[in-house]
Amino acid sequence: MIDPLYVLIGGAGLALIWVIATYNRFIALRQYLKSAAAGIDVELKRRHDLIPNLVEVVKGYAAHERTVFESVVRARNAAVAAMGSGSALATRESELMRGLRGIFAIAEAYPELKADARYGNLQRQLADTEDRIAATRRLYNGNVRDWRALRDSFPALVIARVFGFAGVDFEFFELASDAERVVPRVSL
Repeated sequence: MIDPLYVLIGGAGLALIWVIATYNRFIALRQYLKSAAAGIDVELKRRHDLIPNLVEVVKGYAAHERTVFESVVRARNAAVAAMGSGSALATRESELMRGLRGIFAIAEAYPELKADARYGNLQRQLADTEDRIAATRRLYNGNVRDWRALRDSFPALVIARVFGFAGVDFEFFELASDAERVVPRVSL
């Protein structure tokens, strides 16, 4: 016959292992979220660094389109200033992508610009960067989904409340849908 004391000790041991494993899962998810957010920041910085070069190349062909260039530069500067600030960052990035729409419209009107090697190279780099941003956004948003699911599901929510994870929330990184349609297309 099994001694009830052994059953009690075994049950307490299993409960302790579960608490430790759940706590460690919260810690790991928080680190994944920080890492994914840093990845987004790196790719957005890369985009922000490419945009002034793109504007300069297009300016050489269409100097009279000054308002478009100024709006893109303003949107880029606002996006750089919003780096790391959650929903404000997504809003600024949406505005920047809408501004880039004007740059691409100008490029369509100038066939010699589309044939320019510098423009083509910058457009390819920007398209590659957009793909990287989309991938890091998916990773980050997947981690946010997992964080929220763990934090809000029973019995893990007990651990979340005890160790202070219940009040911690991460926002999804979402762009305005019209801004997402501005992704540059390479057409040489």
